[in-house]
Formats: sequence, C-alpha cells, structure tokens
Amino acid sequence: MKPRHKRFALLGGLVATVGVIVALVLNAFQSNLVFFYSPSQVAAHEAPSGRTFRVGGLVEEGSVKVDGTQVQFVVTDTAATVPVRYQGILPDLFKEGKGVVAQGQLQDGVFVAREVLAKHDENYMPPEAADALKKAQHGTGKLADSLVKEPGK
Repeated sequence: MKPRHKRFALLGGLVATVGVIVALVLNAFQSNLVFFYSPSQVAAHEAPSGRTFRVGGLVEEGSVKVDGTQVQFVVTDTAATVPVRYQGILPDLFKEGKGVVAQGQLQDGVFVAREVLAKHDENYMPPEAADALKKAQHGTGKLADSLVKEPGK
C-alpha cells in the first residue's frame, strides 16, 4: 500500500471513530434530557406520552389524598389540572397551595411521578413555572406576580 493510501485509510478510520463517539454522546444526552411542561400543556396533549418529563405548578387545595406511602394530588396552573400519583415520602415543604415540580410519565391520563420536588423558598419559583402560571392566566399574571420574586429580595 502506498503512503498516500495509508494516510487516507488512517484519516478515514479517525473520522469514523470521532463520528461513533459523537453519536454515542448525543444518544446519551438525548436519553437523559427531561423537559418541563405546565398542566395546560399536558391537558393540550403537548407533553410526550411514554417519555419522562416534568410537570409543575401549584398543588390544588383539598386535592391531597394519602394512603400509606401512596399519595395522590392535583397540580394546577389555574387554567388546567393534572392528577398526580406518587409512591414514596413527600418532601417536608410539600403543602396544598404551594409550588411543586414532579418528574415522571403520563399513564392513562394520570401523571405517575417518580420524584416530587417542593419549592424551597416561599419567595422564589422556577422561571418556567412562573411563566406557565402567567400564560395560564391570559396575561393577568396577578397570582404569578405575587408568587415570583427575585432571590434575595
């Protein structure tokens, strides 16, 4: 084999190796990517079925039902609601009327959560959840504006 052909073979092998590595990294990134959806988006069937995603909003007053370690509650953005089922111990800050983000999958119209996160401070809400509340109120944003404050203010 001529030196020129050896260089082309080496370059081709190098390009193929880099291509395989990039494909594996992108595949790993895609499988670990988790998107956030508001209850209005879930109700409009914009959320993926059969894939893990996060839903966030406020825990609807009077909706929490605890049966041992199984908990059922409803998440709302004041425009739409999503029933949530969770098996496990809830965070200490979990309360009705407070912000929550749940991660899991939608199954037969019920969001089955694998993880439930309660907001850590009553003066802060994740920007995605605040935007969802504002959009759900069709621009009035009174509830969301009263809930959203800059950290440290």
